[in-house]
Amino acid sequence: MIAYLIEYGVFLAKVVTLALAVLFVLGGLLSLLARQRDGGDGGGQLRVRHLNEELDELRDGIESVVLDDDERKRARKQQRKDDKARAKAEKKMRGPVEEKRRARVFVLDFDGDVSASEAHPISKEISALLQVADKQDEVVLRLESPGGLVHEYGFASSQLKRIRQQGLKLTICVDRVAASGGYMMACLGDRVLAAPFAVLGSIGVVAQIPNFHRLLKKNDVDVELMTAGDYKRTLTMLGENTDSDREKFQQELDQTHQLFKDFVRENRRGLDIDRVATGEHWYGIQARELGLVDEITTSDDYLLLRCRDAEVYELRWQSKPRLAERLGLAMEASLMRVSERLLHRGLQRWRH
Repeated sequence: MIAYLIEYGVFLAKVVTLALAVLFVLGGLLSLLARQRDGGDGGGQLRVRHLNEELDELRDGIESVVLDDDERKRARKQQRKDDKARAKAEKKMRGPVEEKRRARVFVLDFDGDVSASEAHPISKEISALLQVADKQDEVVLRLESPGGLVHEYGFASSQLKRIRQQGLKLTICVDRVAASGGYMMACLGDRVLAAPFAVLGSIGVVAQIPNFHRLLKKNDVDVELMTAGDYKRTLTMLGENTDSDREKFQQELDQTHQLFKDFVRENRRGLDIDRVATGEHWYGIQARELGLVDEITTSDDYLLLRCRDAEVYELRWQSKPRLAERLGLAMEASLMRVSERLLHRGLQRWRH
């Protein structure tokens, strides 16, 4: 009987494992196909949050607990007085000719991956704000990215270039990392702000390709590679690489690196590009000394400061997932739930 139960348990484990594997693969394929079609955009909408109001609500929530009625009244009175004095000072600075309104700050977010997949939604956000913003306004980008593919981050950088071309002030805030392609985007800011230990730099280019030629040759497997054009293919994973192939590939890397250096030099005037374009990265404090950033602060502190003299709005494009993507996400969620249950039951039995 025990042997039968053990055999049945092994059979059941195999069935569950196979089912989970099928769900995982199918869900991943459906999600991938949905994201690739039309650039991953199945329609969507732009969501706008007024950060000033959210900060006021947070402040009111704390004051309602820590202050009594008289203290809250005095605080409100002082707040109105400060707001009136600030508005008067802003009006005096603007003068009688300029439009008499508070400045506006539009906040965007970019959380970069290897393929800079957020370049598409941020293009939607930039297209929207450029229709309403003017030269009194400022755009703040909270940027996080360790870099990735050159052409993808080139496209993402071109989206930020649109802001500069419209004459708007662009401030880049880096709280954690903006390296390689991430710094390609960051250098476009009129000002670059970084947290003390944020990672910046890595102005370099890297590529690595495994080669299986000797393994295939050892097993008597031939690979035929046909090309038209001397440099249609340089290094290859399966064929035999020559010194001329390596030389050409290195030349292409050097050319890409030079383009990267020229791009940073053009957008960060006065920067000693030969000093920083070594592929190294630095922490925020060091990056400030090298001229890679302009100020050491966090995005939270900067936006809190801007809320005192401007209306601050956070823009976020939310894509509407297609049916295939929803099915893929549902399968992924089901897979996670089943895995957690099996793990939980296994731990319970092990403990008993």
